Amino acid sequence: MGTRWLAPIAGSKLVRRIADAAFVRAAQHRVRQLDALDAGKAQEAVLRKLVRYARDTRFGKDHDFRFLRTVADYQERVPVREYEQFWAEYWNKDGRYPEASFNATWPGRTPYFALSSGTTSGATKYIPVTAAMVKSNRKAAFTTMAFFRDAYPHADTFAGKFFFLGGSTVFRPQSDGSFAGDLSGIAAKEVTDAVRPYVFPSLELSLLSNWEEKLAKLSEISIHEPITAVSGVPSWMLKLFDSVLKAAGKTKLIDVWPQLKVIIHGGTKFDSFKNTFREVIGSDEVKFCEVYPASEAFIATEDFRSNLLRVVPDHDVFFEFVPMEYFENGKLKTDRPTRHTLANLEVGAVYAVLITSCSGIWSYLLGDTVRFESRNPPLLRFTGRTKNFLSAFGEHLIEEEVEKAVAKAAGECGVLTEDHHVGPVFPTDTKHPGHHLYLIEFRGQPPADLGRFAEIIDRELCRLNEDYDAHRLKDLTMRKPVVRVVPPGGFGRWMASRGKAGGQNKVPRMDNTGLMTADIAQWMAERG
Repeated sequence: MGTRWLAPIAGSKLVRRIADAAFVRAAQHRVRQLDALDAGKAQEAVLRKLVRYARDTRFGKDHDFRFLRTVADYQERVPVREYEQFWAEYWNKDGRYPEASFNATWPGRTPYFALSSGTTSGATKYIPVTAAMVKSNRKAAFTTMAFFRDAYPHADTFAGKFFFLGGSTVFRPQSDGSFAGDLSGIAAKEVTDAVRPYVFPSLELSLLSNWEEKLAKLSEISIHEPITAVSGVPSWMLKLFDSVLKAAGKTKLIDVWPQLKVIIHGGTKFDSFKNTFREVIGSDEVKFCEVYPASEAFIATEDFRSNLLRVVPDHDVFFEFVPMEYFENGKLKTDRPTRHTLANLEVGAVYAVLITSCSGIWSYLLGDTVRFESRNPPLLRFTGRTKNFLSAFGEHLIEEEVEKAVAKAAGECGVLTEDHHVGPVFPTDTKHPGHHLYLIEFRGQPPADLGRFAEIIDRELCRLNEDYDAHRLKDLTMRKPVVRVVPPGGFGRWMASRGKAGGQNKVPRMDNTGLMTADIAQWMAERG
């Protein structure tokens, strides 16, 4: 599905209405197409296509791609790998990045590398983004809007502009002629001429490197634009909204952008943000749309008929799922675990996600965990990260459970949260067990009774997690959590001090070691 039909956009309300009506028809066709698709068979076809296309690469030759015929053949020949292995064995072989990446895992030269954090060493990851992946991401974006417009055909999003809140980065030219930069910057650069009139900000503005300067200019200019949709990471969208409201002299976002129809959010769990967003927007008519993107590939988008994330099975990305029993302390115990696909996964089980894609990553451990609620259609919930867990005392908490508990406490105490982080505080005296420390930035006044807030979190986690409940019994191995208030803007200042300011960076939600938690707590005490 192309975008050529968007070309005659040039400004008039009539043309925009025509374009909007055309998009609704295209959206409905796309949703019906996916509904009729057998996701398992579609995924087999995707894998065969990827293997065939990459068979003459170094990776393809190393793994006998010419002789692979089935999913089972592929899984037998290709082990699970993490980023560091691809980097050392293929993309930076013999220290020759980016030249070593030529024809390494995907044919030809890779035009872009998306910069991303998250390696075990803390170093920046260089994720390949091929021309085929640019097309894949466009198709996924179209699918996201297709599900939204199929559910809300009268939400005339094309009557105005889509506000994409991306990272603050410039491209770094590489020695082979490729460019490295934030994925949102790559997406902004690759917006087609037909779509660009619908998009805010301009390419020049989207690539500003200074976040504070960029935020100010985005706010000053956008208050005069007919914004119908906003997309970004929740914590940074809230900072944008505050800046917009200040620039416009308003208290509710709907009074600045009366045509606003949808907020597209991803990158972190939304439970604890939802009430805060509703308060800031000032209207229940604005819809929320969850997406599940990654620097490596787009995974899923919200199907509004179920309010769950639906895997997109036909955009040149092949998915596998590893049961969490193969992990210990966030690490995979073997590179040959059982690997499920959309054809044979188990509903209700929690899996780690593997990706094989048209960017030349093969059974790549993404680091995310999901739980499927349905196999046909493939509907899931994002549950957290393989390394985002709390089990310092054997409690085995996952991110999803912590998010629900914080949201529950905020709701019962009548407060709004802006962001939060949790990690263990280990005991210094064997007679007194350790506890969890919650660092929470509230929007407006914090709860009058922080002890009650902590008690609600504790109670909810005991309900959600049997291991946590057992460890909390009579305070024998773990005491009640402690909540500490982060001052307004504190997390943003801490992120900036660590070189992580900007629209694509997220406050780390969980820390099993306690080291980051102690760092944040100390920084807040001294400079927050």
